[in-house]
Amino acid sequence: MNIHEYQAKELYRQYDVSTAVGYPAFSVDEAVAAAGKLPGPVWVVKSQIHAGGRGKGKFKEADAGEAGGVRLAKSVDEVKTFATQMLGNTLVTAQTGEAGKQVNRLYIEDGSAIARELYLSALVDRETSRVAFIVSTEGGMDIEQVAHDTPDKILTMDIDPAAGYQAFHGRKIAFALGLAGKQIKQCVAMVGNLYRMVVEKDMSMLEINPLVVTKDGDLTCLDGKMDFDSNALFRHPEIMELRDFEEEDPMEIEASKHDLAFIKLDGNIGCLVNGAGLAMATLDIIKLYGCEPANFLDVGGSAPKERVTAAFKIILNDDAVKGILVNIFGGIMRCDIIAEGVVAAAKELGVTVPLVVRLEGTNVERGKEILAESGLAIVPADNLADAAKKITDEVKKLG
Repeated sequence: MNIHEYQAKELYRQYDVSTAVGYPAFSVDEAVAAAGKLPGPVWVVKSQIHAGGRGKGKFKEADAGEAGGVRLAKSVDEVKTFATQMLGNTLVTAQTGEAGKQVNRLYIEDGSAIARELYLSALVDRETSRVAFIVSTEGGMDIEQVAHDTPDKILTMDIDPAAGYQAFHGRKIAFALGLAGKQIKQCVAMVGNLYRMVVEKDMSMLEINPLVVTKDGDLTCLDGKMDFDSNALFRHPEIMELRDFEEEDPMEIEASKHDLAFIKLDGNIGCLVNGAGLAMATLDIIKLYGCEPANFLDVGGSAPKERVTAAFKIILNDDAVKGILVNIFGGIMRCDIIAEGVVAAAKELGVTVPLVVRLEGTNVERGKEILAESGLAIVPADNLADAAKKITDEVKKLG
């Protein structure tokens, strides 16, 4: 689960991590009021969406102005102008895709006198099963280009969870960032607090770009992107309260209510699969046969009939879906349960698109009987390749 920048900065303050002062705004009047609480003479008006690259982003609407989703205002009147242009308009960045995201929230922040821009992130490293810090002296909007062109300017350091964070970790990061004097002490304390926050809040990723040295020589965080492990959110009701449903796909929200692993994609073949690995293989083979999957959907290894029915309904409610592939390998999951769920949902909603079902494993014969006796136009498949060919052929016929 992601949160907005202004919410991330509230977490910074709870963990004594230095950041600029600012206030969220949901309307033009609130933006003006927020600017009035800050000393100025420069204010930063920031679009709040769950995507990076806001500074380089472009608004779709002509009345939103030509500047990006992060703008410097030199007067309260400019804050009002920018807020009017940005709120309710669609911001397109490298991470949103062409559809972009509508800006419904702003963050009005006090301007900072920046001497240097740095980069710092922390994430769970799958190779080491540890929290790893990634830092670079080349912070700012082009960090992806830095990683591509000059990877030697990026330092990665993981922390052994048995020993935990130690001061030498912070000093190593400080030296890698070229910090000196009081900045080293600030860095040791800041990185320690960030590590504690990542662990205590079950984050999967934290990114600060830029982490800046001000002209007064102080270290402070000017941005905050945070991603939390969805499997651990039951431990953090205070984080769940920060969830912005407007930033999420409605189908993904509905899927989460039924404990379904669902991600909306851009294709037109809906997929219902059990097991993440098999689901990924299903997506790949659909592409191999010349079509695009409409979703990733893993019903899990032991889903009840009700969950399968809910999953099928979610797929059928997607207007982009022109065909459906059900691919089940029953180990813990019984094929007859899957078949009952598919039939129940198909009869309730009415299937008007081609439906191909491949079943294998526990109670497979009973599952096939249920499908055959349903009276529905279900195309059976013998294996994954056969299933992929049949559904892609059907969809291609529809143009």
